[in-house]
Amino acid sequence: MAQAAGGVGGEAAAAALRAVRSCLAAFPAEARELGLMESVPLIDNLPSPLEFYREWVCPNKPCIIRNALSHWPALKKWTLRYLRKVVGSKMVSVAVTPNGYADAVYQDRFVMPEERHMLFSNFLDIVEKKVTSPSVFYVQKQCSNLTEEFPELLGKKPDAVNFWLGESAAVTSLHKDHYENLYCVISGEKHFLLHPPSDRPFIPHKLYLPATYCISEDGSFQVVDEKAADEVPWIPLDPLNPDLEQYPEYAQARPLQCTVKAGEMLYLPSLWFHHVQQSHGCIAVNYWYDMEYDLKYSYYQLLDSLTKAVTMV
Repeated sequence: MAQAAGGVGGEAAAAALRAVRSCLAAFPAEARELGLMESVPLIDNLPSPLEFYREWVCPNKPCIIRNALSHWPALKKWTLRYLRKVVGSKMVSVAVTPNGYADAVYQDRFVMPEERHMLFSNFLDIVEKKVTSPSVFYVQKQCSNLTEEFPELLGKKPDAVNFWLGESAAVTSLHKDHYENLYCVISGEKHFLLHPPSDRPFIPHKLYLPATYCISEDGSFQVVDEKAADEVPWIPLDPLNPDLEQYPEYAQARPLQCTVKAGEMLYLPSLWFHHVQQSHGCIAVNYWYDMEYDLKYSYYQLLDSLTKAVTMV
């Protein structure tokens, strides 16, 4: 477009660019008017399937359902002492990082955690502070690990579900998923910072070479590049401490913050950006369901394409 602007097609290219920017500016505002939310709603009782689909899934709105898990035995049963007794002797996959940020941008790389296989009882020793470590440990492997690594905790095997347990320093960096997410807190609290898909123009995305944290013989961490791997699109911005000089557009975004307590379930719609913190030793389970690739997905793809077109000029 820059070359065309100086030649015969310059006026047409400039007009096209103005049109793209006009559309980009209008879309988030229109989306907010359709579903303006100042906070994440709290629902006291479980809605019917039809009501849940009509009021929350179709309009792509999050909500927190209180008392959603009151019938789960895990609320009282899943203490750290119980987990040690039932699965303490198993080898499990644990994400280990020097700073608590697994799958995040660091030193201009998309850095994944060291994936360490260890006895679950040894992991619990760290969580209970019986053993100290300068590293941050988090059971967070998102591959339906509850069914794959912790089947002893299940009464009946579900289709796909993840198990989360870690230290308070473990943080999930800002990202989005192509899944409808039912996030259930068993003990402790999860703190979510959310952005609707309509905030996409204000949230920076870049491509990063993938790398992995590897621990050296002296106990320090090194960032080791993944050879011959494709670049990973990720968000470099920390929403808790945004660099508005580098990313001034983020000032126009409207984050929502909410806390999900023990016994509560957050419905996190697909394509919503989310950043997650937790209380120490928080236990949670989340169910993932593949999203419908319908008009909502097409809208997001258009918004994403327009955003990229403007930033490339």
